[in-house]
Amino acid sequence: MNLMIEEYHFGSIVINGKTYDFDVEVYWTGEVLKWWREKGHVFGIEDVKRAVKKNPDVIVLGTGFYGICEVTEECKNYIEGRKIELIIEKTENAVKIFNDLLKESKKVVGLFHLTC
Repeated sequence: MNLMIEEYHFGSIVINGKTYDFDVEVYWTGEVLKWWREKGHVFGIEDVKRAVKKNPDVIVLGTGFYGICEVTEECKNYIEGRKIELIIEKTENAVKIFNDLLKESKKVVGLFHLTC
């Protein structure tokens, strides 16, 4: 799959030539979905369920430009308890990691908060 995230700037992300100005859930299959969280700057179990159901090798969480978002312990345990590797980084670095994992042919899901 040659899906690649081409650019990320505060508030926007470019994936395969298309610009998104909302938080996104990106799958190794090429699917890009709008990602909405129950509590804006907290990632909980409900926020990752759709990604976990796809049974990826890795989930990469982008916590925002400044890394403001927090991931609850319950959320971490929910993902890791299903033998899915979890990577949590500021969104800029998370995007790079997502692209690198794709190059390694990993089944990866990226959940990216674009602001804060």
